[in-house]
Amino acid sequence: MATIYQVSELAGVSLSTVSRVLNNNDYVSKKTKKKVMEAMQQLGYQPSSIARSLASSRTSSVGILVSELDGPFFGQMMSAIEEQLRAAGKHVIITPGHSDESKEKSGFEFLISRNCDAIIAHVEAVSNEYLIELSKGKTPIYLMSRYVEEIKDNCISLDNVMGGYLATKTMITRGHKNIAYIAGPQFKIDASDRLKGHKQALSEFAIEFNENLFYIGDFKETGGNDGLKYFIENKVPFTALVCANDEMASGAMKYAREHGFNLPSDLAIMGYDNVIFTNYLYPTLTTINNPVPEMGKMAANLVLKDIYKHSGITINHIFQPNLILRDSTPTVK
Repeated sequence: MATIYQVSELAGVSLSTVSRVLNNNDYVSKKTKKKVMEAMQQLGYQPSSIARSLASSRTSSVGILVSELDGPFFGQMMSAIEEQLRAAGKHVIITPGHSDESKEKSGFEFLISRNCDAIIAHVEAVSNEYLIELSKGKTPIYLMSRYVEEIKDNCISLDNVMGGYLATKTMITRGHKNIAYIAGPQFKIDASDRLKGHKQALSEFAIEFNENLFYIGDFKETGGNDGLKYFIENKVPFTALVCANDEMASGAMKYAREHGFNLPSDLAIMGYDNVIFTNYLYPTLTTINNPVPEMGKMAANLVLKDIYKHSGITINHIFQPNLILRDSTPTVK
């Protein structure tokens, strides 16, 4: 069986050059690539993952650390990253952190121990200081849906303050003043930023933030269910409900119908993320688009550019949300 060393010798190039050809590195000339490919064909050489990484010190594997493995948000994110990397001949190793500090740290340690060339992480519990220190290590770290100023060139994030602002402003401009808000867990940066945006919109229109119309949910259907129940039991009047993600919005819609609300005439509801099921709810859910697939693809491209030296890639580090207007938020007449 032919070896990478024999290919190197027959083609008259270095071992590292053969490795670059195997890894589709753009820095190899067409002439050199042709020599290597002809040598491989002549010898009947079949490259293995070990051979690909032998001279380059690369494993062609990228770690993905996510908060959860279930749910439409993380499914879209992981799928987009994996698809983009696989198209470039790379593979992924995935592990969850469950939004728990010790588990997120354990996830990083596991992926580093697997000799991943880089790690793309969606983490919520570890501190910025931990991430900054981790980024000084041997394995490059890239962050999804999180912005850390000190390592901003390794971040792909969404302007969640603007998203929260758009969500609440839309309700206000459609005639609502008594607006209830179900936030996500406030230790999660995207949730706290969306709440900041909500408060900015209220302030802009001189509407006082009402603690009795504020509830912290869990980013799951149960959060929407429990939040709406809390508001109803408080007996504070409201005509609109803004939820910090679509799963909580769907839970609120279910609870509202079960308790005699005629949607959307009795209660306007806004979500956030624009996950796939929002267009199939009844009424269809107005939401803020979180371009998760595009951001996942961009994170993969950032790794391909930085780590694997692919050329011709333009990186957008900060994405802007936009309103997806559907039937759940009619204008007040």
